[in-house]
Amino acid sequence: MTETMTLAAPRISAQARIYVAGHGGLVGSAIVRCLREQGYAEPLTRSHAELDLCDQVAVSRFFCEERPEYVFLAAAKVGGIHANNTFPADFITVNLQIQTNVIHAAWRSGVKRLLFLGSSCIYPRDCPQPIREEYLLTGPLETTNEPYAVAKIAGIKMCEAYNRQYGTSYVSLMPTNLYGIYDNFDLENSHVIPALIRKFHEAKLSGAPAVSVWGSGEPRREFLHVDDLAAACVHVMALIGHTEMVNVGTGEDLKISELARLVADVVGYKGNIVFDRDKPDGTPRKLLDVSRIRGLGWQPMIELRTGLAEVYEWYVKHGAACLST
Repeated sequence: MTETMTLAAPRISAQARIYVAGHGGLVGSAIVRCLREQGYAEPLTRSHAELDLCDQVAVSRFFCEERPEYVFLAAAKVGGIHANNTFPADFITVNLQIQTNVIHAAWRSGVKRLLFLGSSCIYPRDCPQPIREEYLLTGPLETTNEPYAVAKIAGIKMCEAYNRQYGTSYVSLMPTNLYGIYDNFDLENSHVIPALIRKFHEAKLSGAPAVSVWGSGEPRREFLHVDDLAAACVHVMALIGHTEMVNVGTGEDLKISELARLVADVVGYKGNIVFDRDKPDGTPRKLLDVSRIRGLGWQPMIELRTGLAEVYEWYVKHGAACLST
């Protein structure tokens, strides 16, 4: 595993009862790994079959019985541009249900601290760059993922409202675009990095002369390894008095065309890259201002090329087993 670290990291009790909602996903599984590596007691987890977070009664019962002290709310319905465009009702409904049930049950059961994972897509489509936390709700959202973004904004505002009304200590983290092992490599609903890894790998094996990439290649994106995000989550969780929303990213971005060429190089694909301009580009640029999280004593440690090489090695080793079904 690629090494991550924090600066003068605070800690909560190693024996604390910690619940990671969404432990089977990209972010949740990274948080579980990080907790184990840092010596915390085995966190509480439940699979979807064991606990449907859209079931209010079941969620309330779980919190009453297990009494977690700290909650990482990493469970969410996520996907790329195609998935968001195709299933907008699912993205807003499922995420609103999960957030409402978990946040309310956490308050009712006396959880000490809750960390809610949002997304950089909450910010206006055309806001100034880099994006500061205070730009939230200052302009229209990107239409391709508006339902998902609205749900995430509701989660942020729920945390703020519970803090104000009930004196809770809930905090929201807004990560930039993520990648890592255990990502979703299904071409129908994956994000850009796993989609590119799979496309270039399959093209290399088949000897395909060219690979098509969605959009013009001109939009700029920032990418953060999920293990870096997990380290940030554990770090901020321990900052009990901090409840302001926090961006989490690297503070650096690149064009999608540059990313595609980098992934092709990591994979070893030598063919042509063709950009399909008939497909949507999404937001022109999303670069986060990360001065607040750095001021809290955290910084990313995994360079993009190094992280991509690690993920590609994992993908090759696991093959079809890591594809979404």
